[in-house]
Amino acid sequence: MGQANSTETASSIEERELESQATSVGALPLLHNSFPKLADPLSNSIPLTSLQQCFSLKYTSISCEGVDLPDCFQGFLDQIAASITDTLFVPQKGGITWTEFVRGYVKGCGRMSASSLLNTLLRALALSAERAGCPMNLQFDSDEADSKTSGSISPGELGMIIWVCWIMSWNSRSSKCAMESEHANIPDLNHLIVSAVVSCMDNDNDVDVWNTDVCHLEAELSVGKIHTWAIRTVPNLAECFSNFINSRLKAATFEQPSGTETSVTMVVGTSSDTAWEYHLLTRGRAWAISLSQRSSISEEMLRICFSSNTDVIEESLLYRSYAHGKGLNRFWSNVDGYHGPLLLLLSATSGESSESSRKWIIGALTQQGFENRDAFYGSGGCLYSIFPVFHVFSASGKEQNYLYSHLHPAARAYEPHPKPVGIAFGGTVGHERIFIDEDFAKVTIQHHAADKTYQHGSLFPDQGYLPTEASVLDVEVWGLGGKKAKEIQDSYRNREALFTEQRRKVDLKTFASWEDSPEKMMMDLMASPNAVRREER
Repeated sequence: MGQANSTETASSIEERELESQATSVGALPLLHNSFPKLADPLSNSIPLTSLQQCFSLKYTSISCEGVDLPDCFQGFLDQIAASITDTLFVPQKGGITWTEFVRGYVKGCGRMSASSLLNTLLRALALSAERAGCPMNLQFDSDEADSKTSGSISPGELGMIIWVCWIMSWNSRSSKCAMESEHANIPDLNHLIVSAVVSCMDNDNDVDVWNTDVCHLEAELSVGKIHTWAIRTVPNLAECFSNFINSRLKAATFEQPSGTETSVTMVVGTSSDTAWEYHLLTRGRAWAISLSQRSSISEEMLRICFSSNTDVIEESLLYRSYAHGKGLNRFWSNVDGYHGPLLLLLSATSGESSESSRKWIIGALTQQGFENRDAFYGSGGCLYSIFPVFHVFSASGKEQNYLYSHLHPAARAYEPHPKPVGIAFGGTVGHERIFIDEDFAKVTIQHHAADKTYQHGSLFPDQGYLPTEASVLDVEVWGLGGKKAKEIQDSYRNREALFTEQRRKVDLKTFASWEDSPEKMMMDLMASPNAVRREER
């Protein structure tokens, strides 16, 4: 009897501890709501098939821009639901009890390091690959999240992991009542795969990032180096897994009326694709940038990336040289008054001949809007290598020369040492890491040794030690401050337009009468200069 009470007490203590861990991430109400929807009322436990259906990611067809998916990817994706369930949850007799349900949730979505969460994701995906007949060379010491992971994966297997994370990320922001869709269209994510391969290979000079089909590259990437790359470059990658679990459990709380079928048909990544067709910021690049940020900027990037409404794209795109025209004045008329984070993307080409010139894209993320100053300013930011390789260069903390934007002064006075007119990021005045001239015709890239504000690294492939001058092809600026920042800018621009219109108009009522005007006095004086005039005092 005493042993039974002791066992019951230990079980209750364990249950309270698990519930406390779920409460710490604000998920206990979600678990309380979803458990009765998934559980069998008779056994008060969740059948394994019910939980697998909740995490299902089955599609009738899958495509990826610019890449031929491997034959095993369809089966790999079909096994995701069962692999997640087996990785996180331990079924008891009759199903998954409340305690095991909370334990499994904490294992996949509780408070843990990014490395531990990545381990859990890799364990689930490795199990899925094994069941699909394409096993990965990964070994795990134990079932614990913080266990040691060893082995290696190929670039093609890394591509499958990134593609699944994209689908999970999209699915997390899709309709709450739809659990499956017919077609999955994955955007071009090759820049992320190339980034990992270049970062993890011992000799990255062997990889021609312009011409190599990286997914079919014969190489083995150490899982330890993959961990380092993911945490440094895309720390939010593993959160696609936890966000997916949360979203599917939330969807399970919406009861489907009996006798009805879900009428929602989801097509991954095809909504408003035409709106992204000619932009530097594609869906894949926007998603990669969102994975590199841990602030509200990440959420805003995801809102833009997965939006099915073209109005969201139009209101976020503040400036594009292709549409608004090149030059600092055109640029300024579109970004002036925007007080919020901004993302500037620039495509350029360098090379003496058309055969040797290649297009590359770089970016700069600022924490605030642009101001007309003759010195560096800003409170934070980071630089990006966007295409063909994705890299992030965050602030180093040594200097604070984040942003420089200087227009021609309104009063053309003589300046013995005029400050450069243009936009710059990092470095010092005259030796900027990135400098865009006032005509938006040329961009100059300095070696990272001249910059102490941002971390070291090449902004484009084969960047040498000498400054590189390249021809600017296109420039885009995206506002990441949300609707409020855009509304404030619109109000500012409307006010400036009103002031400009008022300055153009001459209101005769504001002037004095003709009899009291200086012009009449001058005319009277010239008509009769000897006339005696009384001075009024």
